[in-house]
Amino acid sequence: MARQTGFFGFLTRPFRRGPVVPVVRLHGVIAADQRSGRINIQTVAPLLRRAFAMPGNTVAIIVNSPGGSPVQSRLVSKRIRDLAREHKKYVIVFVEDAAASGGYFIATAGDEIIADPSSIVGSIGVIFAGFGFTGTMDKLGVERRVHTAGKNKSTLDPFLPEKPEDVERIKQMELDIHQVFIDWVKTRRGSKLKAPDDQLFTGEFWSGVRGLDLGLVDSIGDLHETLHTRFGEDVRLKVIEARRALFRLPSFGFAADLAAAVEDRAHWTRLGL
Repeated sequence: MARQTGFFGFLTRPFRRGPVVPVVRLHGVIAADQRSGRINIQTVAPLLRRAFAMPGNTVAIIVNSPGGSPVQSRLVSKRIRDLAREHKKYVIVFVEDAAASGGYFIATAGDEIIADPSSIVGSIGVIFAGFGFTGTMDKLGVERRVHTAGKNKSTLDPFLPEKPEDVERIKQMELDIHQVFIDWVKTRRGSKLKAPDDQLFTGEFWSGVRGLDLGLVDSIGDLHETLHTRFGEDVRLKVIEARRALFRLPSFGFAADLAAAVEDRAHWTRLGL
């Protein structure tokens, strides 16, 4: 019997529809403000909610971030785990250029982490940075006048000499936040970690290949190859994107946007990216 061709032949062939895997892409510096290209709970939560509400048993999350706010990192990570438990979903995180510092914090919310071999992972540490302008003030002949209620209100004022007690307080705060980070990674990765604490938790970062050796990631690969291998060639990837607003909010202003761009660039540059 001759095989039917053309339009009616198409109708006689079975219509193949593969499984759908929702994909959420988290790209940028982690920060609380609402500028474009920032990762935070307010912008990410609606995307996660839509992804986890879709049919199927797997959600894919792409992480590409040099880090940022420890608070927002924890909030986003916790939301991923809460939704995974609620909807009984398996979460695969794919690392592109970087999942460093807060980016790695978020990555560990996945049940499985798959990294590009040339990506950067780790940087499990805390940093507090600023500037000191006391020398500049002296050269300009400008006198700084500060009046506070509370002896520690002017902690690390950039226009005043640094005080040892201020540094000690900041250091203790960093240690507290660092411990939250360490505890989270140990809880999420557990026996998968293959190196001692004094190697993993120093703030150092590594390539994806080395991260595999250390147990920071589970395998080397990428989104499309992995999902096509696991779910078949008919798998459909549904990228969950933010809905376009009818009205755009006004800009923060050129100076503020420029400062944010410089700050973002600094986050990426420290990783050599």
